[in-house]
Amino acid sequence: MSMKTISVENAPKAVGPYAQGIVAGGFLFTAGQLAFDPATMKLVEGDIAVQTTRVFDNLEAILKGSGCAFRD
Repeated sequence: MSMKTISVENAPKAVGPYAQGIVAGGFLFTAGQLAFDPATMKLVEGDIAVQTTRVFDNLEAILKGSGCAFRD
């Protein structure tokens, strides 16, 4: 089985020995996400709504980088 590593600029860099995403066997596996701003690599300030929005923005960037979307 082949594996493809996903790495995009508009999501936080992986901090540790893992990738933002891996495509293998027709599936996309993503790393857990925190509410980090990809430009600063710092946690965004604000309430849970602001942080949740940032997490979903990060996930969306990884999905797009693999040719996927939330609907997939």
